[in-house]
Order: sequence, then C-alpha cells, then structure tokens
Amino acid sequence: MSILTERFSTKYNTAPFSQIKIEDYVPAFTATIAAARAEIDAIIHNPEAPTFANTIEALEYSGDALERLSSIFFNLNSAETSDEMQKIAQDVSPVLTAFGNDIILNADLFQRVKTVYEQIDQLNLTTEQHTLLTKKYKSFSRNGALLSEDKKARLREIDAELAKLSLTFGENVLAETNAYQLHLTDEKDLDGLPEGAIEAAHAIAKSQDKEGWIFTLDHPSYLPFVTYAHNRELRKAISIAFGRKGFQNNAFDNQEIVIRIANLRHERANLLGYATHAHFVLEERMAQSPEKVTAFLDDLQSKAKPAAEREFAQLTNFAKKLDPIDHLEKWDGAYYSEKLKQELFNLDDETLKPYFKLENVLNGAFTVAQKLFGITFTEIFDIDKYHEEVQTFEVNDNNGNLVAIFYADFFPRKGKRNGAWMTSFKHQSVQNGVNERPHVSIVCNFTKPTPTKPSLLTFNEVTTLFHEFGHALHGMLANTTYPSLSGTSVYWDFVELPSQVMENWCYEPEALALFAKHYQTGEIIPMEYVEKIKESASFLEGMATLRQISFGLLDMGWHGQDPSGIRDVKAFENEQFASTKLYPDVAENAMSTAFSHIFQGGYSSGYYSYKWAEVLDADAFAYFQEQGIFNPEVAQRFKDNILSQGGTDHPMTLYKKFRGQEPKPEALLKRAGLL
Repeated sequence: MSILTERFSTKYNTAPFSQIKIEDYVPAFTATIAAARAEIDAIIHNPEAPTFANTIEALEYSGDALERLSSIFFNLNSAETSDEMQKIAQDVSPVLTAFGNDIILNADLFQRVKTVYEQIDQLNLTTEQHTLLTKKYKSFSRNGALLSEDKKARLREIDAELAKLSLTFGENVLAETNAYQLHLTDEKDLDGLPEGAIEAAHAIAKSQDKEGWIFTLDHPSYLPFVTYAHNRELRKAISIAFGRKGFQNNAFDNQEIVIRIANLRHERANLLGYATHAHFVLEERMAQSPEKVTAFLDDLQSKAKPAAEREFAQLTNFAKKLDPIDHLEKWDGAYYSEKLKQELFNLDDETLKPYFKLENVLNGAFTVAQKLFGITFTEIFDIDKYHEEVQTFEVNDNNGNLVAIFYADFFPRKGKRNGAWMTSFKHQSVQNGVNERPHVSIVCNFTKPTPTKPSLLTFNEVTTLFHEFGHALHGMLANTTYPSLSGTSVYWDFVELPSQVMENWCYEPEALALFAKHYQTGEIIPMEYVEKIKESASFLEGMATLRQISFGLLDMGWHGQDPSGIRDVKAFENEQFASTKLYPDVAENAMSTAFSHIFQGGYSSGYYSYKWAEVLDADAFAYFQEQGIFNPEVAQRFKDNILSQGGTDHPMTLYKKFRGQEPKPEALLKRAGLL
C-alpha cells in the first residue's frame, strides 16, 4: 500500500514529504481514483431515497484521499518540479479531468442530486447547507449534466485537451525563464546596481563556476536590474527577454497554445448554452456578466487615464532632463520611476531595505495577526518539508488550540515557478464531529541571503508577503463544515479581499513600528521614512491602475467574445491594449504567451477581480481606520463574517454583515489619489 493512499500517521497528519518517492505518484493516483469511484458508486446505488445526507454530504466528502494526493502533487509541481514530475502531470491531468467528468456527466448521480435540490425549500437547511446544495446542483447543471450523449462526449474531449494545454503552457514559461541568462564580466556594466543585487548575481555565477555576474529572469534578479542599471542597452536586452517568454517561435512557443485554449473554452461555453467563456465564468461571480466587468473597467479607466497620461508626461520630461533620450521605452519605466521617486520623496528601495529583513517582516505579519485575530505562530522542526529552505509553523489560538499548520517557502530555485501564491496541502472541514484543521502554504521568490547579508526585502516585496499572508489567514482561520466551502473557496472576485486588505497595515506607523527595524542596529524605521512611504503610496498610481486595467481588458478580449477569428496573438493584443497604451510597442514581446494567471491559473475571465477587490479592501480598511487599525471589535467582525466563513454565503451578504453596508468606491479613489 503506498504511503500516499492512506491517512498519514504523521504529526498533525501532515504530508510525509521525505517518504514520498517519484514512482509512488502514478500508482497512488490509480488507487485513490478507484477508491473515489467506489464511493461515488455507493451513492448512486444506495437503495434509499435521495436525501441531503446520503447524496449531497456523501458526495461532498467522497474522494478525500484523492483530493489530498492531488494537492500535494500539484503544489510540488509548481514549487519543486522536475522533468519526471512534469511528465507525470501531463499523464495524470487528463485522467483526473476524465474522472471529474465521469462524476458530473453521470445521469444517475445527477438525478439523485436533482431530486434533493427540488426539495430545497422543504428541507430546513442551514445557510451553509443551502449553499452547498445549490453549488452541487449547479456544478452538474452548469458543466454538462443536461447535455445529450454526443455533446457530453465532446465536452470530455475538450476538458482533457484543456488540462494538458494549460500544463504545457506553464512548462514552457518555466523553461523560457530558466533558459535565459545575462552574463556580465565587465564591472562597468554594473553601474547603478545596488550592492545586494551585485552580490546575488555573483553568487549565481559562482554556483555555475563562471566569472563575473549572472542576472536571470527570476524577479529578485530581474527587477533590480531594470530598476537600477545605468546601461540602457543591457536593460533593453533583459527586458525584451522577459517579455518574449513563449513568443520566440521555438520549442517553447505558446502562441498556438493560447489561441487553442481560448477557442476550446469558447466552444465549451457554447456547448453548455453560454455566449462566451466569460458569460459562463461570471455567472458565478459577484460581477455576474462580461458587460458589468467591462463597464467597471471602463469607468475605472475614465478616472485613471487622465492621471496616467499626466504621470507619463511628467516621467518623460524628467527622463529627458537626465539623459539624451527621444522617448521612454518599456525598459526605461522602472529606472526613471525610481529616480523620480527619489527626487520627489528622497526615498528609494535601497534606503528602506535594511529595515525590512525577511525574518522581521514575517514576524511582523505574525504579530499583526496575533493583535487582530488572537493567533500565535511557533516555528516547529518536527514535521516534514519538501525543501530544506521551507519553514514550518504551528498556529494556535489564545487557548492553545491548534488553528493550522503554516508552511513558508521564500526563495527562487530552478524547479519553482516565478511569482507568489498561497495554497493548501489540507483543507479545513468538520468530519465525524472532528474539526480537521488546515495546512496552508505561501510561496514567494525573494532575494536569498548572501554570505554578508540577510534577505532584505524591497517595500513592494513587503506588501507581497502581507498579501499572500492575507490569503493564508483566509485558509487558516476557516471554520466551515464542508471542505468545498472552506477558506479561499469563494467567488473569485471576492478572494482577493483578505489578501489585499492585509497590505494596508504595511503603510501604518503603528504596524511598521512592530517589525521595520534596521537589521544591523535594531533602530525602528524613522518616522520621516514612514511618512514618505505613505506619501509615495499613490506615486504613479494612475499608470499602475491603467496597467492593471489593460490586463483585465486583455483577459476579457480573449474570453468575452468569439476568438475563432484570432490568427495573430500579437496583433490581437495590440487591439486590446489600444485604449490603455502609454509606452511604444515592443515588436519582440507578447503578454499573452506568458500570462499564466489566465492560461495556467484560475483567473480566466477574472483578472478584473484584483481591481474589483481593491474597492472592497479600501472600503474595509477605511472601517478599520475609523475605529483604530487594531480595534478588536472590527477585527472580530472581519474574522467572524469574512475569514472564517469561506464560501458559505453570498460574498455581498458576508461583506454587509462585516461592514453594515455595501462597499463604496470612494475609499479606493481617494487612496489612489484619483479623486
């Protein structure tokens, strides 16, 4: 019996990473799928009349071992992958998709679910049970249970192909990221770069037995280079390399994959009776329709674009005063923005970084959570981890009860994709009277410590850590009965509220005083720096907002209309970006071919939700500011009505229970300086 097919006999039932061998996965998937199939068959062939307990709850708790195995395997495929894992993922994903379709398209099972659903008003259900029943019914009706047999067969084909394509898309992006290096041997080429970036680049070169310095497309290496390097041609070289991932007509090209994914999603939506993929997705979102999303983005654009154009003109004029350039290019943006920020606020990342040692920032997040929600984090060393750099923590409440297990994985490495995300190795739920506590992880790509310096974060990385930690709190403080409604299992345009609201504490003097301490002297960050951080929070916010809107519009372009006429990815992108364009186009670059959020992650037809959730988070934090940022009553309301509730009720209902009213956009516009 494989270790992956049983309940783990480890402390807290944590994943036994050190005991898992690569050859264990395929037999484990085979065994857990068979076990889950047997559980489904038992529901279908139950001779008793369908009830909420014997059909809906039984379905909800089926496939537990398969769910656990999948979370372990696919989380590691993102954070610690290898060629063997990627091969298994390609083989296993279509099998899992087919099994999912076997459930959704099973007419007998659907009939049982439908029988219970038709009695919904007579069953005297709790709010959570009502939500679960509605969600289960819709998961069938929205995904093909009502289709004819030939259409069901086509749906299976589409889903199997989509599963493989999104994996290949991600593998190609990772391969392109790993393939590029900017290898420098002339010290003059390092002019302008911070000492930490130079030291990190030297460490990369040394690890490859090379002289000089190597810069890569991993964010901790790439971002300092394009922000500080004086050599414009080198900034151009690495910037173009970053922007052409998946767009090089080579073995890792994603152009055909992107077009194919968009067309298959559209065909799938049509099969299910929806006009477009966006219509299908948005039916189960707060925004409800593509028209509403487009109206939201257009309204935001009307407010942000004038500010963005003024800021771009200001940046261009500033750059021309400093250097003999005709016009700003994309590889100039971060460089001159940083210089302008220094001139306006006398503040730069290098001044701030000594106050943001990674360990201190992490402890700061823990302290903020303790003050708000009454939980403590204790590092533990007696549970398995999947890489030596991962840290593990026990999370307890004020009474010493276990709340969660927390994993933190902070540094780039070869088998790890770029970016930052939160995920779970085990969901929270209540089964057989036992509240199973969650195992939650955050994964980031921050600058590694060097022989002379600890990991020092830019302020942007500080807010990234708090953002992912906010998602983690949503998972850790979950307190629902059913796993599919627990933690971050909420409408996609609501899921960013807990993460984005946590970023606000990074700007508050009272919170910064808890953790922003100089790594050498222990001095708390000077108040003048804090004031400048707050002042500069809306620096170039018009441009930043316009950029986010452009990504949302590109997403809706791919998914909110019939994509069958798209032949040329680049030409299509230029059309979508026309109204938001500030910089000249870069012919060698494309966005879509590495837009992992929408072609590999779960954000298709949902990228707008970052801005949507900003309206919620600004409004929510305004409430904290009115009452005090550590006000226990407001924090308790947020915990009770948002963080613990998961997807047990409609998000607007939960939000109004917390806030007492619907969110107003004024708080966001004020914060962004757009009013």
